[in-house]
Amino acid sequence: MRHRQAIALLALVGIFIALYLWLHALGFGGPLKCGTGGCETVQTSSYAVLFGIPVAAYGVVGYFALFVVALLALRPAALADGKWNLLLLGLSTVGLLFTLYLTYLELFVIHAICRWCVGSAAVITVIWVVAVLAVRSPATRTDRGASRPPPDQPG
Repeated sequence: MRHRQAIALLALVGIFIALYLWLHALGFGGPLKCGTGGCETVQTSSYAVLFGIPVAAYGVVGYFALFVVALLALRPAALADGKWNLLLLGLSTVGLLFTLYLTYLELFVIHAICRWCVGSAAVITVIWVVAVLAVRSPATRTDRGASRPPPDQPG
C-alpha cells in the first residue's frame, strides 16, 4: 500500500512540473524560472513539440495516468491484487524510456539542460524504482489475522 501511496504523491509532483512547462509552451506565465537559460533553449527547440503537441502535455497525461492508477490501486478491494503493481510498473517504464530519450536529446542534440526537465526525470525515475520495489515485495494481506504467526500447537 505504501508503494502505491508514494507513486500517487510523486505523480502529483510530476503533474505540477509538467503542467508548468505545458502552460509556458502555451504562452502563459512569461519566461521560465530556470536560472541557467537552458530551459528556454530546450523548450524552444524543435524537439519540444511532438506531433504538433508540446512534449510537456504528454508529461501531464502520463503523470495523470500514473496518479489515477495509483489511486485506483489503493481501493480496499484492489490492495491484494498485484496486477495493479504491474500496471504501475508498465506505465512508469514507458515514462522512464520517454524521459531517457528526451534527456539524450538535451545532452547530445540540443546541448542544453533544463532544470525542470531534470526534476521531471528524477520524479519518473523514483516512481519507476518504487514500482519495481512494489512488484518485488510480497503480496499485501488484507485480513488482519493473517499477519500473526499461528499459535503453538500442543504436541
